[in-house]
Amino acid sequence: MEEYVVLVNPQDEVLGLMEKQQAHINGLLHRAFSVFLFNDQGEMLLQKRASMKYHSPNQWTNAVCSHPREGENYLDGAKRRVKEELGIETELSEKFNFIYKADVGGGLWEHELDYVFTGSYNSEFNLNKDEVEEVRYISMKDLDQEISEYPERFTEWFKIILEEYKHNF
Repeated sequence: MEEYVVLVNPQDEVLGLMEKQQAHINGLLHRAFSVFLFNDQGEMLLQKRASMKYHSPNQWTNAVCSHPREGENYLDGAKRRVKEELGIETELSEKFNFIYKADVGGGLWEHELDYVFTGSYNSEFNLNKDEVEEVRYISMKDLDQEISEYPERFTEWFKIILEEYKHNF
């Protein structure tokens, strides 16, 4: 099944739909969301993208990052993908939104109006192995050190969104 993204202008006004991979090839601005989950120790959940993903396979990133469907709001899309990828349900809070553009290799670009949500979770996962290879929690201090030492292990957009998150909090 082909997936489509919602193309928008910087004011989040809908311009139309485009097949997801084509939007990434063309580098066109589209709607997206990112979810950061934390446990009771304040550690951030990371997911390792599945090896079969068409871009950024086997790289670590935030808990969930995806795109709302046509007619779906950002929060509902984020909750849907948390359930689809991690097999869990948890409350999410919108924190901020911003626009970024990142070269993800292979002639593909992420150019997104990204709404960032946070939540907490402290139980078991039921991972969708088509999407997620594995998950782990990490302290912010250890995450900063690991990104500094091994930036290639992390998705380009996660590094951008993490810096924006730190700037906002």
